[in-house]
Amino acid sequence: MKLIIQIPCYNEAATLGLALDALPRQVPGFERVEWLIIDDGSTDQTVQVAQRHGVDHIVRHRRNLGLARAFSSGLAACLYHGADVIVNTDADNQYDARDIPALTAPVLAGNAELVIGSRPIEQIAHFSPLKKRLQRLGSLIVRLASGTQVDDATSGFRALSRSAAQRLIVFNNYTYTLETIVQAGHRQMAIATVPVRVNPDLRPSRLLRSIPSYVWRSIVTIVRIFVIYRPFRFFASIGAILFGLGVLIGLRFLWFYLAGSGAGHVQSLILASVLLGMGFQTILVAFLADLLAANRKLLEDIRFRLHDQPPPSSRHQ
Repeated sequence: MKLIIQIPCYNEAATLGLALDALPRQVPGFERVEWLIIDDGSTDQTVQVAQRHGVDHIVRHRRNLGLARAFSSGLAACLYHGADVIVNTDADNQYDARDIPALTAPVLAGNAELVIGSRPIEQIAHFSPLKKRLQRLGSLIVRLASGTQVDDATSGFRALSRSAAQRLIVFNNYTYTLETIVQAGHRQMAIATVPVRVNPDLRPSRLLRSIPSYVWRSIVTIVRIFVIYRPFRFFASIGAILFGLGVLIGLRFLWFYLAGSGAGHVQSLILASVLLGMGFQTILVAFLADLLAANRKLLEDIRFRLHDQPPPSSRHQ
């Protein structure tokens, strides 16, 4: 069994050394533990720091493509190098590497395909009260969208089985954390959470540049997740609301019409007609989106079968 620990990096020379020094070279249940970094277009000494610390594999992006793309590139490289289990962690040494054995244990036992490290959010001193509330709200929405019981949806400290890594496809360019959980739940993967420890804060979050920006981008991400993975429910809900409003306004016009004053409420009739038409069309879109989602699932299954090949042991670096 081979474990590969991957770290997405973008200008992380100042903290990457600390994160690598903490990583284990031996983990119970694995014959080999390797390290891989994804250099997402860094302009500092990130790669040189990784090389000095004995990183086994380096994936390089010529320009900065974002955390989600770096995460996906790392999974592809880990699969190429024959990983049976993949652990993803951060270059800022946020997560305590001593919890990696606990993170991989459910995968090794066959109890989970995706394991999320759950941070003690309420005890993290450098998280503001607003950020803590946003974390709880985001996790709640992800639980509703995915049908899972993940406590810390934004945690990047996670372990994946080879099968899970082959099946997960990240469409979002901002972050992978929310989408991969929803996608895993949508595909009925076994998901587990384990409590993990965190280290003192070394630098501000790159994703949380400002609260308004974080909130807006999180809302956009969640809406996109619903559109991609729950298209029928998303569009059908909107269509039902529009159609229902049209019916109510139409009944209001009918009431006045039967009372003999319908001529003064023609606007209600026009608005009801527009809402009924919009609602009906949106419900039709829901059925079309559901058909597209079914086709996407078939394509994803084909992709998984094409990639479900024995690891290329002869290609080991």
